Amino acid sequence: MFSKLENLERRFEDLEQQLSSPEVFGDQERYRQLTKTHADLKLIVDAFRKYRKLQQDLEENKLLMRDSDPEMAEMAREEIKSIEPQLPILEHELKILLLPKDPMDEKNSILEIRAGTGGEEAALFAGDLFRMYSRYAETMGWKLEVLETSETGTGGLKEVIAIVKGDRVYSRLKFESGIHRVQRVPATETQGRIHTSAATVAIMPEADEVDMNIRPEDLKFDVYRSSGPGGQSVNTTDSAVRVTHIPTGLVVCCQDEKSQHKNKAKGIKILSSRLLQMRQDEQHAEQAEQRKLLVGSGDRSGRIRTYNFPQGRCTDHRINLTLYKLDAIMEGELNDLLDALITHDQTEALQAQAEA
Repeated sequence: MFSKLENLERRFEDLEQQLSSPEVFGDQERYRQLTKTHADLKLIVDAFRKYRKLQQDLEENKLLMRDSDPEMAEMAREEIKSIEPQLPILEHELKILLLPKDPMDEKNSILEIRAGTGGEEAALFAGDLFRMYSRYAETMGWKLEVLETSETGTGGLKEVIAIVKGDRVYSRLKFESGIHRVQRVPATETQGRIHTSAATVAIMPEADEVDMNIRPEDLKFDVYRSSGPGGQSVNTTDSAVRVTHIPTGLVVCCQDEKSQHKNKAKGIKILSSRLLQMRQDEQHAEQAEQRKLLVGSGDRSGRIRTYNFPQGRCTDHRINLTLYKLDAIMEGELNDLLDALITHDQTEALQAQAEA
């Protein structure tokens, strides 16, 4: 591990020299790429240098403990007590930093939420989940833009598709894909009985032209008249667009915009991200079979989380984590959940690496 860290440090120093060159600064595209690589390496190099400095301090203090001056020896002993617990923590941090990076982590994300079993209560829960993620996006300084919605007459959501833009969005949200179950007394329940409903969440990295080069001949476009709840006509032009990817049969419908051109563009964006997710799922399935990684496999077939309102608890079944702060979670305070999922994934990856 340490020889690899030394190589990365040399590469980091070489990048610093390149970035100070006027020739590199004049090429903005190259400068941008080198700056990003430099920033990524800085985290690792800074941690390595801190670790190395602590090791040096430890050795120096071990020598000072042999000093004939009792006061000097005692000071060295106290320093050693302070340094020794820090070294294994830093070593673990370095191992995490050296794990292979998910190339999708830097991307924006497409968020899809659909009401599942439970009728109107499921649609209301889907709306609650969308509000939860919207609040979380606000706290993270991300921008959320709705691409498509299908509402119910009582304020619920049959379906909502949005794009979340910001710093490393996919790295934070990628473990949210799955079936989210809610247990609570619906507003329409007169006898106070607890009902169980569900909604599905899908998080996909936003695809760009570099990721997905879709051939125009593989796309089929149909236009039709937009309609709102209950079939009421929204406008009198054929502005809604249905995009079909012929090789896979994937279909995306967009009608939120009044412009056919805008609906077409949104449809292609959503379709591209779904195709990219399909490709990611295939890769993850292969990795899961080889390394038995369960979190982050992209498998959305099972229940991942339960929101129990009577008990005020939220349980993530993949990592057996229960938090009794449901009100805060529904207001978008998701970091405790997401941090635990990310830590679990890193631990699994370290174990797989050790067994390889």
